[in-house]
Amino acid sequence: MIRQYELVEQVKAYDPSADEEALNRAYVFSMKAHGTQVRASGDPYFSHPVEVAGILAGMKLDSASIVTGLLHDTVEDTVATLDEIEDLFGPEIGKLVDGVTKLSRIELQSDDARQAENFRKLLVAMSQDIRVLLVKLADRLHNMRTLKFVPDPDKRRRIAHETMEIYAPLAERIGMQRMKDELEDLAFAEINPEAHGSVRARMDFLKAQGGDLVERIVAELRATLADAGAGGEVQGREKRPYSIWRKMERKNISFEQISDVVAFRIIMDSIPRCYAALGVVHGAYAMVPGRFKDYISTPKPNGYQSIHSVVYGPEQQRIEVQIRSRNMHDYAELGVAAHWIYKSGSTNDPREGKQYRWVRELLEILEHASGPEEFLEHTKLEMFQDQVFCFTPKGDLIALPRGATPVDFAYAVHSQVGDTCVGAKINGKLKPLRTQLANGDQVEVICSKSHTPSPSWESFVVTGRARSRIRRFVRSQQRQQYAELGRSIFERAMHQYGLPTDVAGLANARTVLKFKTNEDLYEALGGGNLTGSAVVEAINPAAALKPAAQKVVPLARRRGAEPASAHAVPIKGLIPGMAVHFAACCHPLPGERIVGIVTTGKGVTIHTIDCETLHTFEETPERWIDVSWNLDSAKPDVHIGRINVLVANQPGTLGNMSTLIGKHLCNISNLKITNRSADFFEILVDVEVRDVRHLTSIIAALRADPSINAVERARG
Repeated sequence: MIRQYELVEQVKAYDPSADEEALNRAYVFSMKAHGTQVRASGDPYFSHPVEVAGILAGMKLDSASIVTGLLHDTVEDTVATLDEIEDLFGPEIGKLVDGVTKLSRIELQSDDARQAENFRKLLVAMSQDIRVLLVKLADRLHNMRTLKFVPDPDKRRRIAHETMEIYAPLAERIGMQRMKDELEDLAFAEINPEAHGSVRARMDFLKAQGGDLVERIVAELRATLADAGAGGEVQGREKRPYSIWRKMERKNISFEQISDVVAFRIIMDSIPRCYAALGVVHGAYAMVPGRFKDYISTPKPNGYQSIHSVVYGPEQQRIEVQIRSRNMHDYAELGVAAHWIYKSGSTNDPREGKQYRWVRELLEILEHASGPEEFLEHTKLEMFQDQVFCFTPKGDLIALPRGATPVDFAYAVHSQVGDTCVGAKINGKLKPLRTQLANGDQVEVICSKSHTPSPSWESFVVTGRARSRIRRFVRSQQRQQYAELGRSIFERAMHQYGLPTDVAGLANARTVLKFKTNEDLYEALGGGNLTGSAVVEAINPAAALKPAAQKVVPLARRRGAEPASAHAVPIKGLIPGMAVHFAACCHPLPGERIVGIVTTGKGVTIHTIDCETLHTFEETPERWIDVSWNLDSAKPDVHIGRINVLVANQPGTLGNMSTLIGKHLCNISNLKITNRSADFFEILVDVEVRDVRHLTSIIAALRADPSINAVERARG
């Protein structure tokens, strides 16, 4: 454990202006507050905040951060209060300690919810002061170093998974590569000890076999640079087991195929000399094709800059060489801590704005997410993936997770661009919105002010920002659609029982059924969580006992051509897939008599009145509602009609079928061969039609073609 004077001397060595008196007071206050508390290792609990302060001092942070490290557990684990800390150490320290303090007093329903809620609080606090995150990371690093002393194996694994999924990616995002590597490796040793031990043993074997190979390569690289007059400092760094294991998994290669088990760094004093050193290395050694990356001209989103190149180097060894300036090296090791951004309050470093963009994006996700679990899901997606770099038509760089699509790109540019996106050009060519982007792609987003996000986008977007915006739109639209449908169901139910649809009756129903607003009641009706008869009973119990004046067409008469009721619930304007769903068993089309089946929490499923599956709902008449199309003929919607086609197995028959369908201004949305023989093919075809008459005309035209043997509308 670091002694008091040692900690103060360590801080004063790099920051002579540090507040020595505050450091001494915090050390003594924390020691007295924690008193006789003991950690799982048997050490005094006070050793933990002192070690955290030592980690922060190693990162050369300011004295306020060191004081926060000493005090970060006092509010949670001792009798000390936040007011007391603010009185003794000032409001700045108070805010930092409050931001880092764990929220153990908040009782939530699950470990996942508690983890997510802590993360939400951390991000909100971090948005005010990045030092909160630095202290939290140092706290987690020391806890991981002492994880082996925790007696409960389930708790150890939970902490390790949390570290791997949240804290290591956070460290990477702010450029703290050294801390990220150690956090990942410590977590990996707990999550998969066999794999960790295996990789460690292979590395030790190679080291024993190679002897002083690393020193010999370093010496030859140094001599090669010196002979060319380039100079520079050369280092050899061994990769950690988790980094090697992840690379073996990601690229599906063996341990022997990894070229950077040891990475060699060349540190120069300026950017021009970095490129000069690159020329010397490539002039002396053969480069491995496709293994060159220039992060100086195109920095990573966290601000990391370096040149990476794999060469057949000294002694014919396949090695990775990283070339960077001294400032870049400090930044790669310490990230934001290397720039003292927190102290100056501003910086001229051009990387700073892009580096903190991800914080703003995560805060936007927090705003749009419906709950802590959803927020955690989005942020894991956002942080825990490799990157691709794409460009706008103006040349601006947009960094996205690997697997991102033009929709992710659109939301990364601006939320409004994403919401109104209708198409995209990738490298000048129109491409589907689900196309995965590659490094270097130029993406032009095509927008329309009248367009809104499609619920189907959620199935292929990968960024948390895009997914949260799409889900928010779907939730708001679903609520609106449920409310519109619910209003129609209410009016129909009141008419059936001969009651007026007045405001007083609705207010009475709200009171009895305990809804705050009319919209809430309508939403419950439209979503199937409440029936129209229940609302009638709440308004007038006596009227509810009488039989309704109108019923849905009974099954015995369902095949008749009885017209829709004048008071049927219209489904005009309702978006399929939200408040209403068209049944896949019968594919109802405008012009057909239809009936709705209410499903709790899912709205209404529309069936044709002669659908064979309706008999399964005979025992639950309260779920039936009479519905009508009530469509706008001036702007007809597209619906899916399904047909079974039997064609001769001859050249040109499939082409004839497609041509006939196209001539009727109809598009084929899906086609599947369900049965084939030497003579005939049976094909299931989904076509986009306006109504049942449109489908009937297509069927008639297909039947008239001699190459088509039979056509029937598909059922079931």
